[in-house]
Amino acid sequence: MNYSIYAESTPNPGVMKFVANRMLVDKSIEITQSEQAKDISVAKALFNFPFVKSLYLSSNFISIAKTDNVEWDVIAMQLRNFITDFLNEKGLKNYTENITDEERIKTEVKAEKNTVKIEFTDKEKAIIDLLNEYIKPAVEADGGAITFNSYVGDVVTVNLKGACSGCPSATSTLKGGIESLLNQKVDPNIVVRANEG
Repeated sequence: MNYSIYAESTPNPGVMKFVANRMLVDKSIEITQSEQAKDISVAKALFNFPFVKSLYLSSNFISIAKTDNVEWDVIAMQLRNFITDFLNEKGLKNYTENITDEERIKTEVKAEKNTVKIEFTDKEKAIIDLLNEYIKPAVEADGGAITFNSYVGDVVTVNLKGACSGCPSATSTLKGGIESLLNQKVDPNIVVRANEG
């Protein structure tokens, strides 16, 4: 089955989401410079466009952040056609395909050594559950990602990626959406802050 791609605007005017009719990647990845795209063929090719600033790949979409010197109406169709043609002609070389067994074992051993068992408090579990149930699906629909980072004192810190990183409406989303949800469901004193990228 051939890939088909459609473009979708996001709340971030500097980012557009290109959605495929099939899965693209099995785990999300943010790429902020071309050197990071070495094992992802379509990402590497997209960085050849001078106006591509960063990429966020997740499940069946690619969010592309552009430079400020060009408008979406000039480049959106070009990018959509390029992604469609690239995937249909060359396929998608997934970034896990080229990892040798030796590299995979080294990575697994390193991850195992660095794994720290984190015990979450009941409040942290409630925060994570609410983020996953209510916030994460909406953020992903907008071409971004959100993950829980920490809960210290009354401050919840979340990580924003993709279209959410650098989005002008992210502050209002944090305050109006996430913070009010957590205030109602967990603790009325919670303040939400974000790490971007």
